[in-house]
Amino acid sequence: MKRGGLGVWLLATGQTLSYACLFYSFAALILSLEADLGWDKRLFATGPMLAIGVSAVLAPVLGRQVDIGRGQALLIGGAALGGVALLALSQVWAVWQYLALWAVIGLAQAASLYEVAFGYLVRRFGAEARPRIIRVTLVAGFASTLAFPAGAALADAYGWRVAVIVAGAVMLLATAPLHWLGCRMIRSDTALEVEISHKGFASTALRKPVFWGLAGLFGLVGLNHWILISFLVPLLVGLGVSHASAVLAASLVGPSQTLGRFLLMQVEARMGTSRVLAITVAMMLAASVFLAGVGASAVLIFAFAALQGGAMGIMTILRPALVAETLGRAQFGAISGMLSISSLGASAVAPLLAAALFEGFGPMGMIGASFAMALGAMGLARWVVAQN
Repeated sequence: MKRGGLGVWLLATGQTLSYACLFYSFAALILSLEADLGWDKRLFATGPMLAIGVSAVLAPVLGRQVDIGRGQALLIGGAALGGVALLALSQVWAVWQYLALWAVIGLAQAASLYEVAFGYLVRRFGAEARPRIIRVTLVAGFASTLAFPAGAALADAYGWRVAVIVAGAVMLLATAPLHWLGCRMIRSDTALEVEISHKGFASTALRKPVFWGLAGLFGLVGLNHWILISFLVPLLVGLGVSHASAVLAASLVGPSQTLGRFLLMQVEARMGTSRVLAITVAMMLAASVFLAGVGASAVLIFAFAALQGGAMGIMTILRPALVAETLGRAQFGAISGMLSISSLGASAVAPLLAAALFEGFGPMGMIGASFAMALGAMGLARWVVAQN
C-alpha cells in the first residue's frame, strides 16, 4: 500500500479551510456582528450553539455512513452545503433566519470536519491511519490563524457580510474541490483496510464504563476550551488588553495547536499515551492560571495561547488514539461519532455559557469556570488510564 501522499495533504488543506469558515467565523466576527445587528451576546451565541448541537446529534449517524464507505461523499457534500449556507447567512436580518442557517451549518460541520475525515482515514489506512491524521491536524491547526486576521480585516474594511460571503465562496470554490481531489487520490493509493465488523458492535461500547469515562473527559476538555475561545477577543478586551493584541493572541492559538502536535510526534513513543494525556490536561490548567494573570502582565496572553492551543492540538490527536486503544478500531466511525456527542454538545453550549458567565461574573468568572473544568478532566483522565 502506498502512503497516501499528496491526497492526505489536500484533505488537510480542505480541513483547514473548513474549520476557518465554518467553525472560527463566529469568534472572528462576533464584535462586528454585534455592532451591526445590535442583538444580545447570548442570542448571537445561540447560532453556533445550535450548529454544534445539530452536529452532535448527527455525528453517530454520519459516522456509520463513513463505516459503510460514504465518507468521501460526506466530505464533499458537507463542504458545498456549508458554502451555500454561509452565502445565505451573509444576507440575514431576522433572528429566525440567523438561527435556521446556523442549523444548516451544523449539518455541514457534521459532514465535513474532523470526525468524518478521521473516520475516512481510519477506514482507508486501518492501523496506519495515525500518521495521516497527524498530517491533517498539523495543517488544520492554522485554521484560526487564517480565520481571525482575515475575518477581522475583511469585517473592518467591508463589514461582516462581505467577510461571510468570502467564507462561503472559499467553501464552494476551494474546500469542496480539495476534498474531492484528496479523497480521489487517497482511494487510488490504498486498498480498503478496515471492513465492517459484526452488526451491533458499536452499541456494545455503550456498556463499557471506559466509554463513559472518555465521553466525560472529551466533554470537559471541549467545554474548557470553547468557553474561552468562543469569547476570547471580548474576554481579553475585558481584561484590559487592546483589541489588536487580543486578535493577535487569538490567531496564535492555531499555530500553538500545530506546535503541540509536532512535539507530540517527537515524544509520544518515549512517554506513552497515558503520560502525554496527563501532561496535556495539566497544560490546560496552567493556561487558565496564566490567563487570570493577564491583568498584571499582558504578555501572559501569549503564554495562555501557547499552552491552551498546544493542549487542544495534542488532544485532537490523542482522541482517536484513545478511542482505538480502549474500544478498538472496528466500526471506529460509529463509536467515535457516539463519543463526539459529549464533546460537540459541550462545544455547543460553550458560547452560550461563556456569554452568561461573561455577563454575570465577568472575565474572571469565565476563567474560574474553565479551571474547574480542567480539574475535572484531569480526574477523568487518570481514571480512564487506570481502566486501560
